[in-house]
Amino acid sequence: MKRFLSLLFLVFSSAIAPAADAEKPNVLFIAIDDLNHWVGHLGRNPQTKTPNIDRLAAEGVTFSKAYCTAPACNPSRASLMSGQRPSTTGCYTNAQNWRPGISEDKLMNSHFVKNGYRVFGAGKIYHGAGDRGGDWTDYFDGKGDGLTLHPSAKDDGVGGIKFGPLANTNEEMPDHGVVDWCIERMAEESEKPFFIACGFVKPHMPFSVPKEWFDKFPLDSIELPPHREDDLDDVPPAGVKMAGPQGDHAAIVASGRWKEAVQAYLATIAYCDYEVGRLLDALDASPKKDNTIVCLWSDHGWSLGEKSHWRKFALWEEPTRTVHTWKVPGVTPVGKTCAWPVDFLNVYPTLVSLTDLPRPDHLEGFDMTPILENPAADWDQPAMTTHGRGNHSVRFGDWRYIRYADGSEELYDQAVDPLEYTNLAGDPKSAATMTDLATYLPKTEANDLPGGGEGKKDKKKGKGNGKGKGKADAKNDE
Repeated sequence: MKRFLSLLFLVFSSAIAPAADAEKPNVLFIAIDDLNHWVGHLGRNPQTKTPNIDRLAAEGVTFSKAYCTAPACNPSRASLMSGQRPSTTGCYTNAQNWRPGISEDKLMNSHFVKNGYRVFGAGKIYHGAGDRGGDWTDYFDGKGDGLTLHPSAKDDGVGGIKFGPLANTNEEMPDHGVVDWCIERMAEESEKPFFIACGFVKPHMPFSVPKEWFDKFPLDSIELPPHREDDLDDVPPAGVKMAGPQGDHAAIVASGRWKEAVQAYLATIAYCDYEVGRLLDALDASPKKDNTIVCLWSDHGWSLGEKSHWRKFALWEEPTRTVHTWKVPGVTPVGKTCAWPVDFLNVYPTLVSLTDLPRPDHLEGFDMTPILENPAADWDQPAMTTHGRGNHSVRFGDWRYIRYADGSEELYDQAVDPLEYTNLAGDPKSAATMTDLATYLPKTEANDLPGGGEGKKDKKKGKGNGKGKGKADAKNDE
């Protein structure tokens, strides 16, 4: 932090001394929906095309083992934005209203408003359409109406897994308007620094974007993700229930359209990357470039048939691991990767540290500045993910340890089994490791919050994308 402030002093020393707030760095906070670790620089899926996200990673520090605190949109975002775990707030699922468990003054955006920032939000930052959450200087929902499947689309997908190319242009996509609005806010002049939260909806289902993005991934070239038909044989019933092999996976396999779904996800990722690139290009062309922190994250991972599972909503690598990249002028080295497991509870305290704001007492995460400065520095904190009360996964070192609410367990050695095929929980040799990892589990767990509601909504919220045949279903926020 000291090096960063020294750099800013040199930049401004030749000019008239600005107001104190103007000396603080700006923040570009990029939130992506449902993007797993299928980005080029992480190497998990060689088919993916993400040149812009990869460019950002090449300019800063990326985390190769970054994990959500919950594998569902609502609890993940509520946790990241409040700096509190689901086990503290009681917000475990998408169906819950997070507000009874989180006072809005504790939210990240409220804290930055309180401390002199102009705080702008656009698109999806919290879970529901129109959910504002705390204080904002201004907010734009994004609009998208009339998105229509391309004539080449067979239909809108298989069961609940929705996909298909669109007849629309890039400019007609909701995320395009969100980026336009954020670029306009970035260009505004003010003595106060900005905090711009740009929330992308894609690649959330439906995996439906303009056909040009599908054309970049010919169906005959698509490879299925690694999978084994017997992968659930050593998984306890609680884990099998989360996988739901007789649901989405059985429907996809029976349809013979697994490769189409993978193609659609890759196409939607590529479109998302294009919009991220537009945002980064605008920053690169801005005089504020060298005084702006960039933090990019996605709310959780996504499974496409690994362990016979689809969507998020489980505690293994695919639904919990995602992309996480920082570029902090004067702090992050260029093109470095941090291999330590981290989770998104650390985002709020790290941003507070980098902007030299007071740290709220309620924050539970850790300041990652030391490993942003030196990704090889020591880091002894685990990454933990919670899915429903009592179900937790701990990633520490090479290990993933899962304990379900009924006491059943899984253990995987990522060093030799990165695809998590062999559950070591029943091996007596693993008992000591499991005992050690269990010490990181929450000591207390809040009761489930009540369900219902997205919270406060803006009367001018953007419309959905329509439903039914010939339309792209935008409301698949399971």
